[in-house]
Amino acid sequence: MSGGEATATLSAHPPGPGATAVGGPGRPVILHRHPVDGPVRGRMLLLHGLGNSATVWDGFLAHRAPGYEVWSADLPWRGAGVDDWHHAPDASPWLAEALSGVPGGAGVVVAHSFSAIQLLSLLDRELATGRDPFARYGIRGLVLVAPFYRRTPEEFTWGAMTRYLDDFERIMEEGIRVHSGGRLDPEIQLSMARRVCDRVGPYGWMRFVDSYLRTPWLRAERIDVPTVIVCGEHDFAVDPAEGLSLAAELPDAHTHILADCGHFLMAERPEEFSALVGDFVSTLSARARRHRPGDRAFGEPGR
Repeated sequence: MSGGEATATLSAHPPGPGATAVGGPGRPVILHRHPVDGPVRGRMLLLHGLGNSATVWDGFLAHRAPGYEVWSADLPWRGAGVDDWHHAPDASPWLAEALSGVPGGAGVVVAHSFSAIQLLSLLDRELATGRDPFARYGIRGLVLVAPFYRRTPEEFTWGAMTRYLDDFERIMEEGIRVHSGGRLDPEIQLSMARRVCDRVGPYGWMRFVDSYLRTPWLRAERIDVPTVIVCGEHDFAVDPAEGLSLAAELPDAHTHILADCGHFLMAERPEEFSALVGDFVSTLSARARRHRPGDRAFGEPGR
C-alpha cells in the first residue's frame, strides 16, 4: 500500500521532460514514454503504488541509467485515477495491459508496493496455466520496491492488519510529504492526504488487503528471473524483513536495504536508488535466461 502524492495537481501532465503519453485522461492505463538519446540498450517499465501517480518516479528518471528507454505507467489506482477500478476483484489485468503496451517488451519492470503484489500475482497466475509471462511481456528482470509479502497465513494477525486501517491516512500523508520535499504546510498536506484516502476508498483499501493476504500462496519459486528487492530501513508501512523473506523464496533474487530511508525511497534517495537499479540492469546482458534455455540474454533491446 503506497502513500498518495499530490496527484490532483501533479498527474495532469506527462511526468519528466520530453515524455510523451499513450492514452489520455480517464483511461485506466496511461503510458508515458521517456526517450533516450543515442542507441537504446534496453527498456524499463515503472509501476507506481496505491494512491500515487507516475510522477513518483521523477527523481529516479533524473538519474536513470544511460541508454535505457523508460516507460512509466499511470495505473487505475493512481490518486486521480478511475473511480470504479476497485470494484473488480482482481487488479492484475491492468498490469498486463501496461506490460503489453510497451513496444518490444517491458524489459526491466520496476514495481512499487501495491503494484509489486499485483505484478507477482499476475506472473504467478500465468505460470500456473503453463504460459510464459516473461516471454509474453518481454520481461528480463524485476526490481521490487518495498514489496508486501508474508510466507504463511499464520503471520497475519488482527493486530497486524488493523494497523493498516489505522495508519492508512498517515501513509498517504507521508507520500505527499516526500514528493513535495516537505515544502507543504502541514494542514494542506493532511487535507490532501484525506482527499487521496477518500479517492481510494474502502474498496481500494480492501483490494490491497485481499492481495496482501494472498501472498502466502504465491509460488515464488517459479518466478525465476533476476530480481532485486529494494527496501527502506525505516519503512513504517512494510517491514523490510518482508522483502528479505520474499528474496529467500525467489530463485534468483537479492535484497538491498537503504539506510535511513522510508517507504518512498525512490523519491527520498533518487540518486542512490537509481545507481542501484543501474548496477542491476548492467549485469543482465551477461546472464542467460534461466527459465527457458536458449532464449536471448537478459537486457538485450528488442525482441
